[in-house]
Amino acid sequence: MIRKIRLAAGFFTVGVWTLASKVLGFVRDIMIASALGSGPVAQAFLIAFALPNMFRRFFAEGAFNTAFVPMFSKKIEAGEGAEDFAREAFSGLASVVLATVLLGQVFMPFLVLAMASGFADDARFALTVDYGRIVFPYILFISLAALLSGVLNAMGRFAAAAAAPVLLNIILVAALYLAAMMGWAVGVALSWAVLLAGVAQMLLVWWAARRAGITLLPRWPRLSPEMKRLAIIAFPAALAGGVVQVNLLVGRQVASYFDGAVAWLSYADRLYQLPLGVVGIAIGVVLLPDLSRRLRAGDEAGGNHSLNRAAEFSLALTLPAAVALMVIPYSLVSVLFERGAFGAGDTAATALAVAIYGAGLPSFVLAKVLAPLFFAREDTRTPFRFALISMLVNAVLAIGLSPYFGYLAAAIGTSVAGWSMLALLWLGSRKLGPAAAMDARLRAKAPRLLLCSLIMGAALLVAAQLLSPWLTGSPLRYAALAALVAFGAIIYAISAMLTGALRPSDLKAMLRK
Repeated sequence: MIRKIRLAAGFFTVGVWTLASKVLGFVRDIMIASALGSGPVAQAFLIAFALPNMFRRFFAEGAFNTAFVPMFSKKIEAGEGAEDFAREAFSGLASVVLATVLLGQVFMPFLVLAMASGFADDARFALTVDYGRIVFPYILFISLAALLSGVLNAMGRFAAAAAAPVLLNIILVAALYLAAMMGWAVGVALSWAVLLAGVAQMLLVWWAARRAGITLLPRWPRLSPEMKRLAIIAFPAALAGGVVQVNLLVGRQVASYFDGAVAWLSYADRLYQLPLGVVGIAIGVVLLPDLSRRLRAGDEAGGNHSLNRAAEFSLALTLPAAVALMVIPYSLVSVLFERGAFGAGDTAATALAVAIYGAGLPSFVLAKVLAPLFFAREDTRTPFRFALISMLVNAVLAIGLSPYFGYLAAAIGTSVAGWSMLALLWLGSRKLGPAAAMDARLRAKAPRLLLCSLIMGAALLVAAQLLSPWLTGSPLRYAALAALVAFGAIIYAISAMLTGALRPSDLKAMLRK
């Protein structure tokens, strides 16, 4: 019997594993920054690694799973041949992605130019093409792993799917150690490690799905009525995923014309992706199948409660994180990344991008709360239209502001586009009935959570000044940063309790099974 999904327990499971992955990701990026700084090899690898990740989000999480998970969840609920449907989807996805991999190998130079045309006339171009050909097959394994993860999430089994990304960072960290010990070229070692990690991730979730009672093996794909329906629903989501990738492409293109900027933006991205991953991805993964079940059962009230508590949970964790990224970015970047080939100039450039990304963080997370409202109703066209508008906002700002703000224009475009997307999703959700309404509890708590976050930000500014001798160039800088973060958390918690933004009973209710 499929276990009953409990939202808070699901958020916690996914969030903990995502946090582990993000922490290991920091270790990985700290090691890359130390070994390569913001030089040509670092930039080449980061662009090459972005290639399969771009297509992965386009095919898997971005498009295929947003269509597949609601359909699969409803088949589980109704007992209508869910396993056969999953096998057909697995085979169909494998055939499409395999063809993409083969084409990518042939046209890799053109893909690199599409990602970073600023590399065209220097050594970064050839390096990126070589690394890209090694890592591109990663898309096949990680896309199939994403579908298998969707199967597990729809069945209420979140642990294996959430743990799989940890393997990527473990393998990449191991590759960095081996490269240092054996004298291997770091870029080449990292590229082969990415491919190995893709295989490991797919095998982990495949085995977990088999233990859950669903064994998926590739077979000759066929265009059954169910697959036609899946394709019809997935196509607008694929277009929306393409729009999101265009946003990323614009940012990378702008950055490629400023020496070192590809690395600066990538390291800044890692910092704001920590809260986005832990909160936003966890909520997106758990909320979509839960809403699909509730709406199928006609439980509008239950869907509304789930949505509002997800939004409350998001704001409680995301607002203080966003404020911290905006007020102490230099301290964060300096302590985490400044060593070896990554110097003080790199720190300053990266910190500016971190602050701008931090301003957009709440919009990125809340968009992941609202989007499942549409996907649960198998409506992928509306988010596509909104994403298209967001893309235009991003392109105009990133390109138009680059003569004035340089590489920072890419970060500005990303953050403003995020708020534009959130505004459109919120306005569009008002037409979706009672499930989309903001309840009285959320309306009361949201302003208080913002106030508490601002109080915490002011306290962090003062504390960072007092701790500055220990945060820069001191052997105690890790302890000083930990103390700074802990101080901010304590101030936020006290403020939240005093204002009623959060009460101990609220926290217990969120985490109670």
